[in-house]
Amino acid sequence: MSAAITPTTRDALAARIAESVLNRTGRVRLVVDGPPPTDPLGLAGLAADVLRAAGRPPLVVDTDDWLRPASVRLEYGRTDPDTYLDGRLDEDALRRELLDPAGPTGSGRVLRRFHDAARGRAFRDGYMELTDGAVVLVAGTLLLGRGLPFDIAVHLRMSAAALRRRLPAGLEWTVSAHERYETERYPAEDADLVVLSDHPERPAIRGDVQVDRGGRGGS
Repeated sequence: MSAAITPTTRDALAARIAESVLNRTGRVRLVVDGPPPTDPLGLAGLAADVLRAAGRPPLVVDTDDWLRPASVRLEYGRTDPDTYLDGRLDEDALRRELLDPAGPTGSGRVLRRFHDAARGRAFRDGYMELTDGAVVLVAGTLLLGRGLPFDIAVHLRMSAAALRRRLPAGLEWTVSAHERYETERYPAEDADLVVLSDHPERPAIRGDVQVDRGGRGGS
């Protein structure tokens, strides 16, 4: 699988995302959303490196550590697009254990990860305390348009044709879920920054991550 965006562009995007955070005070909840070929977790990690160097402590969260138990997630089989779109993520746990307490009026006491999907059991990590200037970077796929409380949202978008070319083997069946996501959840409207990642050398970037929307879907 080739990268959806070149390393140089990814570094520039990471710096742009980090700069938007540095203009804010207090804790910040940031989401990097995109299909697997765009590597949202990798971009979140790059932005975290920039933030750390600037004195803002980051916490990178992979939403694959917040999936529902297999008994629920795989109820209709392993290749059901509807479940992939709306039934994989434990949104209630993500909000309760991470996003709400990480908010400006939250306790700051959070979990970094919740459910170990590979082993089918909860992680045994304890709670951690966020500092006032901490930045929580949540990375994953199909995360926007759900009312989850993010302060900054980045959406890495790909066309269906590009997805078919770049998705890892075994995930081709998810294309219809990604298509529905774009047309039913409207992630581009929920994002501050949208990056069309079909062409690695020249991604199309739209939006401004300087605007403070006060947290989507809640405080």
